[in-house]
Amino acid sequence: QILDGLLGADYLGFQHAADAQNFVRAARQLDGRATRGECVTTTDPNGQERVVRASAVPISIDFRGLEELARSEPVQRRVEQIRTSLGDPDIVLLGVDRLDYTKGIRHRLKAYEELLAEGAFRPPEVTFVQVATPSRERVAAYKHLRTEVETTVGRINGTYSALGSPAVHYLHQSYPREEMTALFQVADVMLVTPLRDGMNLVAKEYVTCRHDLGGALVLSEFTGAWHELQQSFVCNPHDIEGLKQTMLRAIGTDPKDKRRLMRASRRRVSDHDVQRWADRFLTNLEMAPERPPTKGA
Repeated sequence: QILDGLLGADYLGFQHAADAQNFVRAARQLDGRATRGECVTTTDPNGQERVVRASAVPISIDFRGLEELARSEPVQRRVEQIRTSLGDPDIVLLGVDRLDYTKGIRHRLKAYEELLAEGAFRPPEVTFVQVATPSRERVAAYKHLRTEVETTVGRINGTYSALGSPAVHYLHQSYPREEMTALFQVADVMLVTPLRDGMNLVAKEYVTCRHDLGGALVLSEFTGAWHELQQSFVCNPHDIEGLKQTMLRAIGTDPKDKRRLMRASRRRVSDHDVQRWADRFLTNLEMAPERPPTKGA
């Protein structure tokens, strides 16, 4: 039913090539449809044969618009205010996600808690800010996730916080774009660690906001963004020990090396911004198959 529904479209854009190839393979192997390259032949309920294309069109962001906002005077003032309100720690770790079980929030909290338990660092030297945007709050699984995350945050803060310096600042609400732009510039380490994600634009937004070339991006290999931002500190969020070591590397790597990595990531996002995505999408949309796929091809 999912395949039939998707094949109702004439063109399907996926976040990266492996997903597009997987769809074409599924249409051939699971549904018996003829395929050739990016094309799938389907038959509509009225009996008319039709060709559907499936290709990769990775979504991106408005790099120049967001960078301009990040450089603006009000946002720069807010950066200073946030850093001061956090107690001016040496290291600020940041996570920004919908409160969703695919985002790996529990895994990064576990890794952070274990690092605190091992004495790798302690507040007020380090603090972790987790923004968890409310999501599907009427669904039982999401209610349970919220309870689990908030219980973990409470345990970490009760065990490891210094007076006036919480180990975790947990923010269960949405914030305007200007506030998020300032938060990205406060973060010394950005934790983008989903268990699975088609793209994850937060990673691209973070590197765009770091016009100062500061900061470090810890990025899950299971995001679409990883295919474009391989200069980041890559992790497997299922491997808690590996995630801990990646977090420590992101903190401890020489600032000069981190600036080099950030410069490369920013160049990639700048060169592949939302305008380039739109141009590529329209080009793919206008392309017609050279010839219909043949049965068994």
